Amino acid sequence: MTPAKRLKKRRALTPGVPALAAAVCLFIASCASPGPHSTAEALPSAPLQQIDPTPSGGSETADPPGGPLEITVEKAIVIALQNNLALKVESFNPAIVQTAEEEARAAFDPSFSAIYARSREKIESDSPLIEDGKAKEALGSLGISGRLPTGTDIDISLSARRTWSELYSDDLHESRVGLSVTQALLRGAGLGYNLAQLRQARLDTAVSRYELRGFTEALVALVEETYWDYALMQRQIEIYLESLRLAQQQKNEVEEMIRIGYLAESELAAAEAEIALRREGLINARSSMEKTRLRLLSLLNPPDESLWDRRVKLLRQPAMPEATLDDVHAHVEVALKMRSDLNQARLQVQSGDLQIVRTKNGLLPRMDLFITLGKTGYADSFGRSWKDLDGDSYDAGAGLSLALPLMNRQARAEHRRALIARDQAEEALRNIAQLVQVDVRSAYIEVTRAHEQVAATAATRVLQEEKARIEHEKFRVGKSTSLLVAQAQRDLLSSRISEIQAVTNYLKALIDLYRLEGSLLERRGVAVDGTGGGLMTGGSR
Repeated sequence: MTPAKRLKKRRALTPGVPALAAAVCLFIASCASPGPHSTAEALPSAPLQQIDPTPSGGSETADPPGGPLEITVEKAIVIALQNNLALKVESFNPAIVQTAEEEARAAFDPSFSAIYARSREKIESDSPLIEDGKAKEALGSLGISGRLPTGTDIDISLSARRTWSELYSDDLHESRVGLSVTQALLRGAGLGYNLAQLRQARLDTAVSRYELRGFTEALVALVEETYWDYALMQRQIEIYLESLRLAQQQKNEVEEMIRIGYLAESELAAAEAEIALRREGLINARSSMEKTRLRLLSLLNPPDESLWDRRVKLLRQPAMPEATLDDVHAHVEVALKMRSDLNQARLQVQSGDLQIVRTKNGLLPRMDLFITLGKTGYADSFGRSWKDLDGDSYDAGAGLSLALPLMNRQARAEHRRALIARDQAEEALRNIAQLVQVDVRSAYIEVTRAHEQVAATAATRVLQEEKARIEHEKFRVGKSTSLLVAQAQRDLLSSRISEIQAVTNYLKALIDLYRLEGSLLERRGVAVDGTGGGLMTGGSR
């Protein structure tokens, strides 16, 4: 039976059809932007963020240009979050990715249409009694259509038609209001399928925010490590200068003892060689410090035209922090919850679930239920034709349409690919979780080793000081040589550098542990609002 044969005349339709049409228009508009209730799955509870490099407690910026940049670790972090160029570039990504959400919502935006047309027809009469004539017609229509997340297509139209002819004295005016509803019953039906693209866009936005969080965490870690490296370089230069002074003092003593005939002139060579060696180490240390200063300035990027010539003054020197590590299992538990890459992998699993929903729907045949309703008014004027809509006449129709691909190989291949990709995402999640365990446990071992090395190098330095003192006393009474004294001083120099290096390594090991467990931002007082709020900086912990 064709749709035309299903049309039936009834006397039950009331003048409420235009009101119904208006209500449906409002309903389409309200469904154009699905709210949170139409989200597929809740996103992970770990913090998401859009970095706003402005602390909530005020603007903490670099020192005025021209003078030395005086910074603590905390201030260095704030300056980097405000000015680092790489972070600024990276911070655009979430906003760029989020535009896909609006693009996905556009599928449910209502569409307005308007038509105006005129036609003219010349009619030739076959009868000599009837003259030839001309018929004219003008048509205008307005319509609004839209698609609901349930898979429902709604089309509302208002039209007016005027027909006049030279063969008739009166014009014919026709006015019509119509409503058409098509509901997908199989393919294309349901919230899960129709909102999958929007939910996928939201997952992509969440992934980009986790990527930004991970980048920010890596930047904070790099700023801290570079800060301590620069402090180490400064301390090494101080040690080299002091050792150079001692070597020069030793040379003066050797020269004096040679002058009075207590030592042979051959003893002077060892003292001079030691001075040259100290100067060589000092040159290398100064070069390393300058390169570290450039790296630190590049990370901080303080606003200054003479950026690369600006000196840096550290207000905090390496020292053992008052920190007690929790059990390694506690750090692993934190990492399994907060690591950005792990949370990204979880979102990839959810993305795979959405792809399965979409491709599974594609396996179904297309079966649609359609319903049409309308009222038409006829009169000899435009106004009376609209008033005629209050009459009892109407037209209505309903039916089903079915379309089934005979092979449907494309849909089956897409669904199979989605299933395999989802299994791959789950295995990737388990693999990343295992790698996180290895990372955190290895970092924990390194922190423990570095902590023990601090005490060991301090003890070594004390013993080397005593050894150098004894060797110097023996040299004064003629029981040692300048070469042995130089070796003892060289060992003392190495032990002093190793001691400060051990403290720096411990600080950097802690930073690496906190970064690998994903808690560095929180431990450094960089709190990020999970709803997309601003960045707040507090004290370091």
